[in-house]
Amino acid sequence: MRRRGRICSLFVMFTLLIALIPVGSANAAPAWNLVWSDEFDGTSLNTANWTAEIGTGSSGWGNNELQYYTNRTQNLQVTGGNLVITAQKESYNGSSYTSARIKTQGKKSFTYGKIEARIKLPSGQGLWPAFWMLGTNIDTVGWPKCGETDIMERVNNNAFVNGTVHWDANGQADYGQVSGSLDFSQYHVYSIEWDASYIKWFVDGVQFNQFYIENSTGNTEEFHKPSFLLLNLAVGGNWPGAPNSATAFPAQMLVDYVRVYQQSSAPSIVSGGVYTFASKASGKVMDVVDVSTASGAKIQQWTNYTAVNQQFRVDSTGDGYYKLTAVHSGRVLDVPSSSTATGVQLQQWDDNGSNAQRWSIVDVGGGYYKLISKVSGLAVDVSGSSTADGAAVQQWTDNGTDAQKWALTKVN
Repeated sequence: MRRRGRICSLFVMFTLLIALIPVGSANAAPAWNLVWSDEFDGTSLNTANWTAEIGTGSSGWGNNELQYYTNRTQNLQVTGGNLVITAQKESYNGSSYTSARIKTQGKKSFTYGKIEARIKLPSGQGLWPAFWMLGTNIDTVGWPKCGETDIMERVNNNAFVNGTVHWDANGQADYGQVSGSLDFSQYHVYSIEWDASYIKWFVDGVQFNQFYIENSTGNTEEFHKPSFLLLNLAVGGNWPGAPNSATAFPAQMLVDYVRVYQQSSAPSIVSGGVYTFASKASGKVMDVVDVSTASGAKIQQWTNYTAVNQQFRVDSTGDGYYKLTAVHSGRVLDVPSSSTATGVQLQQWDDNGSNAQRWSIVDVGGGYYKLISKVSGLAVDVSGSSTADGAAVQQWTDNGTDAQKWALTKVN
């Protein structure tokens, strides 16, 4: 899917932008909790996590790649504690090469975190292995508006890997850097650390790139929304060019594991505890309109009367997220229709286990937290920073204002 003109006119502008942001301005190293992994310890691909893509895509997956992706064992296996993606030179369904590409789309997606994989990469002219992410909204907004984060790409016999982002800033925009030289006869751990301020790239724990995204600077709102993961080994394409007589086939990409961590962001939250959520901007609490028990009842702020429709049970879902259940109704805090749009007023709804009902609770200091929707990557917000009773509680771009900071008080 990596469709690109290799460098666009915005590259230089964003190189200068990033250069003006001091490395020391980034946050201190966070504590990480493992929330999901695939260790590839079985004998077949875990289809609860991954889907194998088939075919040649559109225009060679947007890059004029030469391979045909299959799910055959010749191209895709889990064996010996590894995911093994094998590129072969063979005539197959009109293509001269075969390989494999897998994705977590529709199965696993993440907003922010430390995302890493331990991989051994092949070398050879025309080979293009990658570990990367695309925004979950790609089917509705297209590329590059969905955003793409390339955690690791290597082409040909390069002595380094690339770490790159692609997004829409009134046209395709790209920013990337390369690592130091690596010994590709060995495994290496390729990772990013991604939060509301930065995306940072690492090889074996050594940082080689960072990209500033705080407050969606430079039209980077794509990078505050959920993304899914991909692993593939492409053959040929606009960037690497075609294989030559020196390229050895079969060529293999070996993946020992893929792991996703989230920040240990809510250490004082007791799972199963009942809390009120008070806005820092107004001092008023999250409230279900009219003490309604109906699905679809809206969420507002209101003066704290210690009423049951202002109390929410906070339950960990075991993956770094929480669900918030209104005590009076038994229904949960929900983003209507799983919307990713800003300004959508939140509601209570029947507990259906969807990402629209999952929230990360992130400590922002001073006794306050922000609540980030898993489905949209947007923050729980008081509309217009209002201090009035009845102001809508909505989702909005994470901007760090007091309207998005909440004091949690345990009442039971």
